[in-house]
Amino acid sequence: MNLTKAEILFNQQINRRYWHMKISIPGWDVQDVKPGQFFHIRTVDHVNPLLRRPFSIYRINEKDNTLEFLYLVKGAGTKKLAERQPNQLLDIFGPVGTSFTITEGSKGILLVARGVGIATLSALAFAAGQKGIPCYAILSARSRDDILVEKELQQAGIRTFVVTDEEKTSDPAFVRGLAEEIILRHSIDAVYTCGSRRLSRLMKELSAQYGLFAEIALEEHMGCAMGACFACVCDVVENDEIRTIRICQDGPVLPLQKVVLN
Repeated sequence: MNLTKAEILFNQQINRRYWHMKISIPGWDVQDVKPGQFFHIRTVDHVNPLLRRPFSIYRINEKDNTLEFLYLVKGAGTKKLAERQPNQLLDIFGPVGTSFTITEGSKGILLVARGVGIATLSALAFAAGQKGIPCYAILSARSRDDILVEKELQQAGIRTFVVTDEEKTSDPAFVRGLAEEIILRHSIDAVYTCGSRRLSRLMKELSAQYGLFAEIALEEHMGCAMGACFACVCDVVENDEIRTIRICQDGPVLPLQKVVLN
């Protein structure tokens, strides 16, 4: 975990709501960064907005030693980040948190993501592809325009399935049927999810039903990302007891069956 400066290589709008940023960190080896981890980024060089914002890693490029992020422009911090230009330096802190577990010898994995949740799961998909593990992804969003990186995933050999509110295919009943078909037809033995509590509850049920390894990447507002402020907490079940943990330090990737999804 380090505090340093990164150079912005590009920072581009890719559709109405989302941006794509690529950075280089002088003196760093990105092989030390793992899928599922995040960076806590200061979006401006002055004091407003004061707090950093957490950004999951979308792509780890070992060939050119760079990192990529996808982010939703929504609040004051991300609006300021969208204004940043190539060659500017970005104050970053990380990598932070736990990473995904890719089980050796896996026959196939299923990713289920809502919206920008695919940014977190994509790094896992690319890593699984490099290991020769068949990967399938259900991408959920409000509309087709909000579906991210479908083409990039397909180019990496990942089979994608799109469901949207607009087409009335994103409800849990439809996704359940689609997910079960993928699980049974392709010998899926692990599932990963991010971006939707509703879909996460569904995947929790299906992973228990079919005895699958399952992890979730949690998203939450954060203050310090060092575990001091307790702003990013969630409940987990361990030894039949519920306890509260800090997502920034104990997560963001956690066993799906342990997480309380109210």
